[in-house]
Amino acid sequence: MTALKGGYYKAELGEPHKFDPTFRGPVHTRSCTDVLCCVTFVVVILGYIALGTVAWMHGDPRKVVYPTDSYGEFCGQKGSPNANKAILFYFNILQCANPTVLINLQCPTTQLCVSKCPDRFSTYIDMQYNYRRNRSYWEYYRQFCQPGFNNPDKPVAQVLRDEDCPSMIVPSRPFLQRCFPDFITRNGTLTVANKTSFKDGLGKTRSVIDLRDATDGITSLLDAKEVGIKIFEDYASSWFWILIGLVLSMLVSLLFILLLRFTAGVLFWMVIFGVIIAVGYGIYHCYWEYSSLKGKPDSDITISDIGFQTDFRIYLQMSQTWLIFMIFLSMIEASIILVLIFLRNRVCIAIALLKEGSKAVGCIMSTLFYPIITFLLLALCIAYWAVTAVFLASSGEPVYKVMSTLPDCKYTNLTCDPETFSQSNVTKLCPGSQCTFAFYGGESAYHSYIFVLQLCNLLVFLWLVNFTIALGQCTLAGAFASYYWALRKPADIPPYPLASSFGRALRYHAGSLAFGALILSIVQFIRIVLEYLKHKLKGAHNAFARFLLCCLKCCFWCLERFIKFMNRNAYIMIAIYGKNFCASAWDAFFLLMRNVMRVTVLDKVTDFLLFLGKLLISGIVGALAFFFFTRQIPGIQEEVPSLNYYWVPLLTVIFGSYMIAHGFFNVYAMCVDTLFLCFCEDLERNDGSPSKPYYMPLGLHRILKKNYNTSKKYAVS
Repeated sequence: MTALKGGYYKAELGEPHKFDPTFRGPVHTRSCTDVLCCVTFVVVILGYIALGTVAWMHGDPRKVVYPTDSYGEFCGQKGSPNANKAILFYFNILQCANPTVLINLQCPTTQLCVSKCPDRFSTYIDMQYNYRRNRSYWEYYRQFCQPGFNNPDKPVAQVLRDEDCPSMIVPSRPFLQRCFPDFITRNGTLTVANKTSFKDGLGKTRSVIDLRDATDGITSLLDAKEVGIKIFEDYASSWFWILIGLVLSMLVSLLFILLLRFTAGVLFWMVIFGVIIAVGYGIYHCYWEYSSLKGKPDSDITISDIGFQTDFRIYLQMSQTWLIFMIFLSMIEASIILVLIFLRNRVCIAIALLKEGSKAVGCIMSTLFYPIITFLLLALCIAYWAVTAVFLASSGEPVYKVMSTLPDCKYTNLTCDPETFSQSNVTKLCPGSQCTFAFYGGESAYHSYIFVLQLCNLLVFLWLVNFTIALGQCTLAGAFASYYWALRKPADIPPYPLASSFGRALRYHAGSLAFGALILSIVQFIRIVLEYLKHKLKGAHNAFARFLLCCLKCCFWCLERFIKFMNRNAYIMIAIYGKNFCASAWDAFFLLMRNVMRVTVLDKVTDFLLFLGKLLISGIVGALAFFFFTRQIPGIQEEVPSLNYYWVPLLTVIFGSYMIAHGFFNVYAMCVDTLFLCFCEDLERNDGSPSKPYYMPLGLHRILKKNYNTSKKYAVS
């Protein structure tokens, strides 16, 4: 391999760019690229709209929103017979004892829409015994019987055989619009209405544990409901302060970027050492807490012993918690220090690029607000995908199945027709069996394609999302390339660089952006399919299949990361030269390979510094939110709302602050990547002479050129 002037390789790494006196950054004379992919993309979008229309015509979201009784009627739906009965009641909840028979929260027992859940224990036998003395017994019990049934003197055996009324009722409460037993734990004992036992419809004494076992697949949801209600209450009482925290994080992010404009180098070094000091103090504090709790009773309980607790203060009283925190922070501290020791030169280069990037962002401030456009487009894509998926999922036909109380009935769970069921032999062979509604699905020709249509919905959704991100990257790259290739900054920067770049990307290169987005979407789609297969094979005992699936997941994860990296740089080349996707990706790849000594580390070091900035912003806002919601800020304790879990608004503010900072710093990351590629081309095109001047600023040239000259020794002569 022969080294050329400047340390470039021969044809193996492509030909370096030549000097062109007419080149002034993003070319203006362009033509449409990857037209075939653009046409395909437009056709797919039209097909996607058609898919949404078909799903809207055949689907019925009420099937997802509203529960359905045994006759296929919706509970609580306006215009239906059950308009004022929004809750689903199970005739015999004990028949749900086997969780495997649950189908969409459906049990093999008659289900009826009611206006409220029962609030007492009672059996039909008890009701019939007492109603003659007090008519109110029957008036209360009949609201859980079949509509129109009003014969309390009918023999009990016939009533239960014909499923006219439930054999028993249990104190219940509505959850997911369904009546489930009202479990309450008192002094470690599970109770329902303060009882630990009750009589079933046949007069047999049963334990409350039987009810719990009958709803074993749902009791976890009942616990989640309690937490969910409290979380909802916390959001309702603290949303205003959460909004203030998010606005504060946006202001802090803008302030941080403005400070970068003038003090980028000093600020980033302050951030680095500030994070080191903060993490070091965190390690000390964790060690102090660990040492203080080590000798106390009950502090040696492990997290696995207590499971998940909604009160996080319980974990803070355990020595194991602080030990885990200390180990985690120590690993972070060691990683930061090792990066600074071994990559200090790269850190200096990254800071120089970030300093120049802050100048570019300062000259084109409109780029900071472009993420809002990306966010709105992504929100539109997500909303359309979600609505289409719901309509597709609810476009099946009602399926009725045989429900029998006889354990040996061979027709149980087989499909049936409710209109002809009474004339079939099933009622004779399995007395008391019924043809009741099970779920929505069906065997129609349309329904057989629903799964395929859902996959198409997912693939097109991924394509649209990646196209939106690609459009944003290409737009920002074009704007920052206009800044770099302006010889006199900011005088030579063209007017409205962001709007011009957006227009060029959308008018000429929609096909190229769609091509790159399609490649990435296919890889992501395959990864999702692999995750689905992993879920299906979770209980499989074939070790080779699990190993192969794990290897495939790892390979496609690496492939996705590589494609994202290459697409990003290809979009930069598209924004500058206006070539098609393949040619741009080819040029970007070899340009990066000719500068591989800087690329391999510089990209991650820059991401690392920006990550520290995001961490600092979210940490500052999170600390203020912590002191506020825990009433530790003097003078405003009375303003703090009463909360069940203070960590609910706290985590919301921290996560929201990080995402806001991430949106702002993504612009910086795109700016740095664009400036770096432009710098590499600048070194190839020009030599710094008066006839071929460098476009890079003097400070950036001095630090990057020095590093560039030292990398020549790695070229093989």
